This record gives sequence, C-alpha cells and structure tokens, in this order.
Amino acid sequence: MSKRVAGVRGQFYPQSCSEIEQMIAHWNKILDEYLRDQAVMRATPRAIIAPHAGYVYSGFTANIAHRILANSKPKRIIVVGPSHHVAIDGVSVSEMDSYETPCGDLSIDTEYIQTLKKHFKLTFAPQAHRVEHSTETQMPFIRHYDPDAKVVELIYGRVDSHELSKLLLYILSDAHNALVISTDLSHFYTLDQANKLDAICLEGVQKQDLATLDSGCEACGKIGVKAIVEVAKQLHWGIELLDYRTSADASGDKNRVVGYMSAIVTLPKK
Repeated sequence: MSKRVAGVRGQFYPQSCSEIEQMIAHWNKILDEYLRDQAVMRATPRAIIAPHAGYVYSGFTANIAHRILANSKPKRIIVVGPSHHVAIDGVSVSEMDSYETPCGDLSIDTEYIQTLKKHFKLTFAPQAHRVEHSTETQMPFIRHYDPDAKVVELIYGRVDSHELSKLLLYILSDAHNALVISTDLSHFYTLDQANKLDAICLEGVQKQDLATLDSGCEACGKIGVKAIVEVAKQLHWGIELLDYRTSADASGDKNRVVGYMSAIVTLPKK
C-alpha cells in the first residue's frame, strides 16, 4: 500500500492531531459566538475555494469553507491546487492508495482516478506532490469534517483555465463529488496594496466575471479560481464569499502581506 506522506506537517499546520483539533475548535467557537447570520453555515455547497497558507494565518478562513462543505456529505472530495515547487505541464494526479494526516489517513479513490484518466490527459509527477502545500493543507480539514470521504489530489502547472474547467465540470457531474479549489491571493505587498489587489479577486469571484479576474487579480491559484468560476457560470450556480483577511491580521506586519479568501459554490435555490 502506497501512501502520500504529509510533507509539510509541522510547518504549515501542527505536527500533532490534538493541536489541529484545538485550533478547529477555537475557530468554530468564534463562528458560533460572533457570526450574526448563521444561515450560510447551513448551505450545502458542491465546491469551495479555500486558502493554503500556514494555519495561524489562513486556517480560520479555510475552516469556514470546510465546515460548510461537510453539510453536503460528499463521498469523494477532489482537491485542486497549483504546483509551487515543480514546473509541470497540465495536471498531475497522486496515484497513491492513502493520504497521511496527523489525525489519521484518508483513502485515495484509485478507482475514480482511473475513470478520470480515461477521459482526461492526467499524468503522475511524484515530485510535484511530495511537499505541495496547496493541496496538503486541505487534508486535515477533510479528515476532521469528512473522515469517510475518499480523496483525489490534483496539482496543476502550465494549463489553460478553460481546459481545467472541463475537468472540473466532469467531476461535478457526479453528485457524490465535491471540489476544493485551493488558492491564496496577493503576495508581499503592503496592506493597502494587498486590499486593493485582492478586492479585484473578490469582485471577480462574487460576480463570476472572468474579465475582472484578468484585470489585476493576483492569486497563485488563479487558474483554478477562473476554472471554477467558468463552471459556475455555465451551470448557473451561485458563488458566495465567506471570509477575507490577510496575514497582517495574525502577524501585525503590514509591509509584507499575503491575502486569503474563502467561498462556496452552490446550486441555485429552488
């Protein structure tokens, strides 16, 4: 049995399960006590957009999305993120049997991967998956909220967002599937600059406007964001922003800031 080892454990998120559980409990306590409109917490999304920085910076923002995604009770969660360390062409899928997290392993859906490979040109670049935090940081949340769900890890490099949207559309054609689209926003600007640049991303996502996203949005996972926005537009699904903040909220450093957002993608209300 092969395992996708947790390569950034103890770096982007805690080494121990108990520390992760304590963080999630703390974030949820804040949500339960201070979120005025609890209706959004009862949504049943088909996809989420979530950040992937260190939990002390972006964990609160990611947790909201994952907590809401659990309402949908997906049988299979496909996590899609950009490659940060290895240049790859197209999309790579981790063809392992299980995915390690500090709170226990998740099962990788190897059978579904073969189905995807029949319809799309997917490769397996092991070096791209080894320490890719854009996808790995999502897995402890999945283990907490959806421990019985099987997972698939997709990492993309040089690929057109329109081509990626075809893959996402196929995945979402199965009602048992859910998507996690991983991205951070602007990197290493001042707080004022970051807020202005990130506002473009937020507007583009909320209005489902690809032109806006191409007019100045800076996001490491912009290709994935554009792809899921294109899918939402095509299917007439809604996108609702959940949270936006920057690293300055945690560090106090307003000179080198990274932006984070989370959102849910939902079917139209009947």
